[in-house]
Amino acid sequence: MDFSSPLQGILVIVGPILLALAIAWAMLRNRSSREDIARTENATRELYDQQDREDKARDNGGVV
Repeated sequence: MDFSSPLQGILVIVGPILLALAIAWAMLRNRSSREDIARTENATRELYDQQDREDKARDNGGVV
C-alpha cells in the first residue's frame, strides 16, 4: 500500500480515531440505569408468574 498521498495518510490516522469515538459514544448512550434494570426484572418476574398461574389453571381443569 502506498501512503504517499497526504489525504490517505490523514484518513489512516483520523479514521480509527473517529471509529473509537463513535464506539465510545454508543456505549455511553446505551447504558442502563439500576432503576431500568430493576423495572425490567420485575416485569419479567410478573410475566413468568402470570404464565405459571395460567399453566397451573389449565393443568387443573380451569381451577386456579
